[in-house]
Amino acid sequence: MKTRIITAIALLSIALGTQAQKHEFANWKRYANANRELGAPAKKDKRVVLMGNSITDGWPGKRPNFFKENKLIGRGIGGQTSYQFLLRFREDVINLQPKVVVINYGTNDIAENTGAYNEDLTYGNVLSMVELARYHKCKVILTSCLPAGGFSWRPNITDAMDKIRSLNARVQAYAKANKIPYVDYFSALVAEDGSGMKPEFGEDTPAVHPNVKGYEVMESLLLPVIQKLRK
Repeated sequence: MKTRIITAIALLSIALGTQAQKHEFANWKRYANANRELGAPAKKDKRVVLMGNSITDGWPGKRPNFFKENKLIGRGIGGQTSYQFLLRFREDVINLQPKVVVINYGTNDIAENTGAYNEDLTYGNVLSMVELARYHKCKVILTSCLPAGGFSWRPNITDAMDKIRSLNARVQAYAKANKIPYVDYFSALVAEDGSGMKPEFGEDTPAVHPNVKGYEVMESLLLPVIQKLRK
Protein backbone atom coordinates (compact mmCIF):
# COMPACT_ATOMS: atom_id res chain seq x y z
CA MET A 1 0.00 0.00 0.00
CA LYS A 2 2.77 2.38 0.96
CA THR A 3 4.60 1.64 -2.30
CA ARG A 4 1.46 2.42 -4.31
CA ILE A 5 1.04 5.76 -2.56
CA ILE A 6 4.66 6.74 -3.21
CA THR A 7 4.31 5.71 -6.86
CA ALA A 8 1.09 7.71 -7.22
CA ILE A 9 2.71 10.80 -5.68
CA ALA A 10 5.69 10.45 -8.01
CA LEU A 11 3.47 10.15 -11.07
CA LEU A 12 1.41 13.16 -9.96
CA SER A 13 4.60 15.20 -9.47
CA ILE A 14 5.77 14.32 -12.99
CA ALA A 15 2.38 15.23 -14.46
CA LEU A 16 2.24 18.55 -12.62
CA GLY A 17 5.82 19.32 -13.59
CA THR A 18 5.07 18.64 -17.24
CA GLN A 19 1.99 20.89 -17.10
CA ALA A 20 4.01 23.67 -15.47
CA GLN A 21 6.69 23.45 -18.16
CA LYS A 22 4.05 23.73 -20.87
CA HIS A 23 2.37 26.64 -19.13
CA GLU A 24 5.65 28.45 -18.63
CA PHE A 25 6.84 27.84 -22.18
CA ALA A 26 6.87 31.59 -22.91
CA ASN A 27 8.15 32.58 -19.43
CA TRP A 28 5.51 35.28 -18.91
CA LYS A 29 6.63 35.65 -15.29
CA ARG A 30 10.07 36.94 -16.24
CA TYR A 31 8.94 40.54 -16.73
CA ALA A 32 5.53 40.44 -15.04
CA ASN A 33 6.53 42.60 -12.05
CA ALA A 34 8.56 45.02 -14.16
CA ASN A 35 5.65 45.44 -16.55
CA ARG A 36 3.25 46.19 -13.71
CA GLU A 37 5.64 48.74 -12.24
CA LEU A 38 5.91 50.55 -15.58
CA GLY A 39 2.18 51.03 -15.87
CA ALA A 40 0.72 53.09 -18.71
CA PRO A 41 3.03 55.59 -20.42
CA ALA A 42 2.63 59.32 -19.93
CA LYS A 43 1.26 61.25 -22.90
CA LYS A 44 4.70 62.41 -24.02
CA ASP A 45 6.46 59.15 -23.16
CA LYS A 46 7.66 57.60 -26.43
CA ARG A 47 8.53 54.15 -25.21
CA VAL A 48 10.80 51.82 -27.14
CA VAL A 49 10.79 48.10 -26.35
CA LEU A 50 13.49 45.70 -27.54
CA MET A 51 12.11 42.18 -27.99
CA GLY A 52 14.50 39.29 -28.39
CA ASN A 53 16.53 36.41 -27.02
CA SER A 54 19.78 36.30 -25.01
CA ILE A 55 21.39 38.82 -27.35
CA THR A 56 18.76 41.35 -26.28
CA ASP A 57 18.66 39.98 -22.73
CA GLY A 58 22.37 40.54 -22.17
CA TRP A 59 22.48 44.00 -23.72
CA PRO A 60 21.34 46.12 -20.71
CA GLY A 61 23.84 44.37 -18.47
CA LYS A 62 26.80 45.09 -20.73
CA ARG A 63 25.68 48.55 -21.85
CA PRO A 64 23.39 49.93 -19.10
CA ASN A 65 23.99 53.57 -20.00
CA PHE A 66 22.76 52.97 -23.55
CA PHE A 67 19.40 51.82 -22.19
CA LYS A 68 19.21 54.44 -19.46
CA GLU A 69 20.22 57.45 -21.56
CA ASN A 70 17.92 56.50 -24.43
CA LYS A 71 15.05 55.31 -22.21
CA LEU A 72 14.88 51.85 -23.76
CA ILE A 73 13.02 48.88 -22.32
CA GLY A 74 14.69 45.50 -22.73
CA ARG A 75 12.44 42.46 -23.01
CA GLY A 76 14.88 39.76 -24.07
CA ILE A 77 14.85 36.24 -22.63
CA GLY A 78 17.82 33.97 -23.12
CA GLY A 79 17.27 30.79 -25.11
CA GLN A 80 13.90 31.78 -26.54
CA THR A 81 12.71 31.31 -30.09
CA SER A 82 10.27 33.34 -32.19
CA TYR A 83 7.45 30.98 -31.10
CA GLN A 84 7.95 32.11 -27.50
CA PHE A 85 8.28 35.77 -28.52
CA LEU A 86 4.91 35.59 -30.22
CA LEU A 87 3.24 34.07 -27.15
CA ARG A 88 4.49 36.81 -24.82
CA PHE A 89 4.26 39.66 -27.33
CA ARG A 90 1.06 41.03 -25.80
CA GLU A 91 2.35 40.98 -22.23
CA ASP A 92 5.86 42.26 -22.90
CA VAL A 93 5.21 44.65 -25.80
CA ILE A 94 1.60 45.56 -26.68
CA ASN A 95 0.41 46.10 -23.10
CA LEU A 96 3.32 48.49 -22.48
CA GLN A 97 1.93 50.73 -25.26
CA PRO A 98 5.30 51.56 -26.82
CA LYS A 99 5.83 54.02 -29.62
CA VAL A 100 8.37 51.64 -31.20
CA VAL A 101 9.27 47.96 -30.91
CA VAL A 102 12.61 46.56 -32.08
CA ILE A 103 12.38 42.86 -32.98
CA ASN A 104 15.44 40.61 -33.09
CA TYR A 105 14.87 36.92 -33.79
CA GLY A 106 16.14 33.76 -35.44
CA THR A 107 19.25 32.62 -33.60
CA ASN A 108 17.56 30.09 -31.34
CA ASP A 109 15.09 29.01 -34.00
CA ILE A 110 18.03 28.01 -36.19
CA ALA A 111 19.73 26.43 -33.16
CA GLU A 112 16.57 24.31 -32.77
CA ASN A 113 15.98 25.29 -29.14
CA THR A 114 12.28 24.46 -29.34
CA GLY A 115 12.27 21.93 -32.16
CA ALA A 116 13.34 21.42 -35.75
CA TYR A 117 13.99 24.64 -37.65
CA ASN A 118 11.39 25.65 -40.21
CA GLU A 119 12.13 28.93 -41.98
CA ASP A 120 8.54 29.39 -43.10
CA LEU A 121 7.25 29.17 -39.54
CA THR A 122 9.93 31.47 -38.12
CA TYR A 123 9.28 33.98 -40.88
CA GLY A 124 5.55 33.72 -40.16
CA ASN A 125 6.14 34.41 -36.46
CA VAL A 126 8.03 37.58 -37.35
CA LEU A 127 5.21 38.72 -39.63
CA SER A 128 2.63 38.02 -36.93
CA MET A 129 4.52 40.18 -34.43
CA VAL A 130 4.75 42.98 -36.98
CA GLU A 131 1.03 42.77 -37.73
CA LEU A 132 0.13 42.81 -34.02
CA ALA A 133 2.34 45.82 -33.39
CA ARG A 134 0.98 47.77 -36.35
CA TYR A 135 -2.61 47.00 -35.38
CA HIS A 136 -1.88 48.59 -32.01
CA LYS A 137 -0.30 51.64 -33.66
CA CYS A 138 3.22 50.69 -32.64
CA LYS A 139 6.02 51.37 -35.11
CA VAL A 140 8.32 48.45 -35.91
CA ILE A 141 12.05 48.12 -36.48
CA LEU A 142 13.14 44.75 -37.82
CA THR A 143 16.75 43.72 -37.31
CA SER A 144 18.82 41.00 -38.90
CA CYS A 145 19.75 37.78 -37.21
CA LEU A 146 23.39 38.11 -36.15
CA PRO A 147 26.08 36.00 -37.84
CA ALA A 148 26.92 32.75 -36.06
CA GLY A 149 29.18 30.07 -37.48
CA GLY A 150 27.66 27.51 -35.15
CA PHE A 151 26.28 26.98 -31.67
CA SER A 152 28.27 25.54 -28.78
CA TRP A 153 25.10 23.92 -27.40
CA ARG A 154 24.16 22.43 -30.82
CA PRO A 155 27.44 21.19 -32.39
CA ASN A 156 25.51 19.04 -34.86
CA ILE A 157 24.24 22.14 -36.72
CA THR A 158 26.82 22.91 -39.40
CA ASP A 159 24.85 25.08 -41.82
CA ALA A 160 23.89 27.92 -39.49
CA MET A 161 25.24 30.70 -41.71
CA ASP A 162 23.31 29.49 -44.76
CA LYS A 163 20.10 29.47 -42.76
CA ILE A 164 20.82 32.88 -41.24
CA ARG A 165 21.49 34.42 -44.65
CA SER A 166 18.31 32.95 -46.09
CA LEU A 167 16.11 34.17 -43.22
CA ASN A 168 17.72 37.61 -43.24
CA ALA A 169 17.20 38.03 -46.98
CA ARG A 170 13.56 37.07 -46.66
CA VAL A 171 12.81 39.41 -43.75
CA GLN A 172 14.76 42.26 -45.34
CA ALA A 173 12.71 41.91 -48.53
CA TYR A 174 9.50 41.93 -46.49
CA ALA A 175 10.64 45.03 -44.60
CA LYS A 176 11.44 46.85 -47.84
CA ALA A 177 8.10 45.91 -49.43
CA ASN A 178 6.19 47.10 -46.37
CA LYS A 179 8.27 50.23 -45.64
CA ILE A 180 9.54 48.95 -42.31
CA PRO A 181 12.98 50.10 -41.11
CA TYR A 182 15.49 47.25 -41.22
CA VAL A 183 18.75 47.32 -39.25
CA ASP A 184 21.45 45.09 -40.73
CA TYR A 185 23.58 43.92 -37.82
CA PHE A 186 24.74 40.93 -39.87
CA SER A 187 26.78 42.86 -42.43
CA ALA A 188 28.49 44.94 -39.75
CA LEU A 189 29.49 41.96 -37.60
CA VAL A 190 30.22 39.19 -40.10
CA ALA A 191 33.80 37.97 -40.59
CA GLU A 192 35.54 38.77 -43.86
CA ASP A 193 35.48 35.13 -44.92
CA GLY A 194 31.74 34.94 -44.20
CA SER A 195 32.13 32.01 -41.82
CA GLY A 196 30.56 33.64 -38.77
CA MET A 197 30.82 36.65 -36.47
CA LYS A 198 34.14 38.47 -36.25
CA PRO A 199 35.86 37.08 -33.15
CA GLU A 200 36.63 40.57 -31.84
CA PHE A 201 32.88 41.22 -31.56
CA GLY A 202 31.96 37.93 -29.90
CA GLU A 203 31.62 36.91 -26.28
CA ASP A 204 31.82 33.16 -26.86
CA THR A 205 33.28 30.55 -29.24
CA PRO A 206 31.91 30.13 -31.82
CA ALA A 207 30.78 33.74 -31.55
CA VAL A 208 27.02 34.01 -31.08
CA HIS A 209 26.63 36.62 -28.35
CA PRO A 210 28.17 40.09 -28.79
CA ASN A 211 30.70 41.52 -26.38
CA VAL A 212 30.77 45.22 -25.47
CA LYS A 213 32.42 46.12 -28.80
CA GLY A 214 29.80 44.15 -30.68
CA TYR A 215 26.97 45.90 -28.88
CA GLU A 216 28.56 49.27 -29.61
CA VAL A 217 28.45 48.47 -33.33
CA MET A 218 24.80 47.45 -33.04
CA GLU A 219 23.95 50.62 -31.14
CA SER A 220 25.53 52.81 -33.81
CA LEU A 221 23.19 51.26 -36.37
CA LEU A 222 20.04 51.08 -34.27
CA LEU A 223 19.95 54.37 -32.39
CA PRO A 224 19.58 56.70 -35.42
CA VAL A 225 16.58 54.65 -36.57
CA ILE A 226 14.99 54.79 -33.12
CA GLN A 227 15.52 58.55 -32.93
CA LYS A 228 13.90 59.04 -36.31
CA LEU A 229 10.79 57.03 -35.37
CA ARG A 230 10.44 58.80 -32.05
CA LYS A 231 9.94 62.18 -33.71
